Amino acid sequence: MKTLTIVLTDGPYISEYAEIACKLTEEALRWYHVNIFLYLDAVHIPRKGQTPSFFSNIGELFTGLAEKGVVIRACARCAAARGYIAEENLENGSNCKDYHPGIRISSLYELAEMLKKSDRVISLSR
Repeated sequence: MKTLTIVLTDGPYISEYAEIACKLTEEALRWYHVNIFLYLDAVHIPRKGQTPSFFSNIGELFTGLAEKGVVIRACARCAAARGYIAEENLENGSNCKDYHPGIRISSLYELAEMLKKSDRVISLSR
């Protein structure tokens, strides 16, 4: 199976890129293994406790993708700069107590590995 990696840089609800990534991923899962890497303000996407009034809860949508086997990682430096700390233990597939299940904080080295192994890469950013 081929691999698709999607890199996001915008935070949730500032643009439609996170939702677009979800829709692309849902469709791509028919033919691709999908990785999503959250960089810069995109590390806010999987934060628990967001209750948007007029939008889908994007963190919950990403958890649904993780349950389908999508690998979702957040940049460690970007996350730390925004108050999300990686812990050593995994709980529900996440190493951050502030994140939805299945989403982990990782390093740019993992992004490099994702890109190296990808057949296609999509970057959604302004």
